[in-house]
Amino acid sequence: MFASDMNSVREASRVTTAGMMLFPIQFTWPYGGRSVFISGSFNRWAELVPMSQVEGAPNVFQAVCAVSHGCHEYKFLVDGEWRHDERQPHKNGEYGIVNTFDALPVPVEVAQVQPRLDVLNSMEVDTGLTHRISAVTLNQAMPRISEEDVQACRHRISVFLAAHTAYELLPESGKVVALDVNLPVKQAFHILSEQGIALAPLWDNCKGKFVGVLSASDFILILRELGNHGSNLTEEELETHTISAWKEGKAYMNRQVDGHGRPIPKHLIYAGPCDNLKDVALKILQSGVAIVPVIHSSSEDGSFPQLLHLASLSGILKCLCRYFKHCSDSLPVLQLPIYAIPLGTWVPRIGESSSRPFAMLRPTASLSSALNMLVQARVSSIPIVDDNDSLLDIYSRSDITALAKGRAYTHNLNEMTIYQALQLGQDSNTPYEMRSQRCQMCLRTDTLLKVMEQLANPGVRRLVIVEAGSNRVEGVVSLTDVFRFLLG
Repeated sequence: MFASDMNSVREASRVTTAGMMLFPIQFTWPYGGRSVFISGSFNRWAELVPMSQVEGAPNVFQAVCAVSHGCHEYKFLVDGEWRHDERQPHKNGEYGIVNTFDALPVPVEVAQVQPRLDVLNSMEVDTGLTHRISAVTLNQAMPRISEEDVQACRHRISVFLAAHTAYELLPESGKVVALDVNLPVKQAFHILSEQGIALAPLWDNCKGKFVGVLSASDFILILRELGNHGSNLTEEELETHTISAWKEGKAYMNRQVDGHGRPIPKHLIYAGPCDNLKDVALKILQSGVAIVPVIHSSSEDGSFPQLLHLASLSGILKCLCRYFKHCSDSLPVLQLPIYAIPLGTWVPRIGESSSRPFAMLRPTASLSSALNMLVQARVSSIPIVDDNDSLLDIYSRSDITALAKGRAYTHNLNEMTIYQALQLGQDSNTPYEMRSQRCQMCLRTDTLLKVMEQLANPGVRRLVIVEAGSNRVEGVVSLTDVFRFLLG
């Protein structure tokens, strides 16, 4: 089954998959054995991937492999004997009876999928809970908690958030960066890059108020427009194209115009210092924004506004953790492992369809492929993995501002790799494999409280769920996931 020159075949496989969008799939062998491996068409039958024995389930072995979309065949090598799983789809193939599965590409329409706000109240999740988690739960007791405990936890958290205000989020000292709408787009993104921030509120001096937010997502859309041959936006225009002009052009691009063909102005979503934290969190969740500016005005008409702070879910979560850390025993939900809730977006198992996109990329993939995934599927980050599907790094929307350095955005994004793009935002002396500060990770067995404490750290918006030891990617859990669960 394997070529005599294993190394040459493996290299050929790596070249073939380097620029592809990869989808992690979990394979399970539940029939025991001393040593179990898996191989298939997804790695050209050129490599035996070892499968790990599940703790507490001695007959169950599992492995996560990254595959490209399309039809695939696979087979298990159990104690030196090639076998297939009769309970999974199978057929006669070149290597005898092989199992089969289809990995479907992520459709653009996935952006319109509305995540469930109350996963524990869904009958679909109750009946298929084992399909939302890894095979670690097979033959293993699933931690249980009553619906009453879940609702009691949510009630206590809601009461706490409703009793505290956005004013309590303000640090003792700090700075808030705002941009004038008449700044050129190029200069604005240089400022974001130099300040190490991914977004900033916009000030319109003519109107005397804050009118919006410029974010890394805007820069991604601009770069995609530059790469579009039919675009009217040119690199030269970035030197003089103002933020205001871009926002107006963006409205036309998205067809957000009235009956007279004029762009419909979007109202700024903001909070006052006296607004309670629950309302602030709901504003962030319902509007799909990363931050909500906290603005104070001493006059009734809202004139002379003062920008006090940029409220985020991370800051609100920090308040929650500080309060509930020492009384978490009274909230058993906080002691549950995240795989049992379930929380986050997980690698789908064989034969399982997933309504939420999950994809990975190699560091040699093109930057344009990453940007397309970020925009089309509306994900905020993409795990970057090595040839063993172990986590190396993560590319997120905020990383795009690094392209402002040295006008790197003028390069062909199809020719720039993700590795090269990430290097722009890193110290050149920092080894690529050692960027642990960027790759915040957790395990499936970590408790909800532990995950909350990690996400409460400044600048952390998501955790990559990895397999212990191998660091193979198993899922992602974000701030949004946590708050959707806590607030129901």
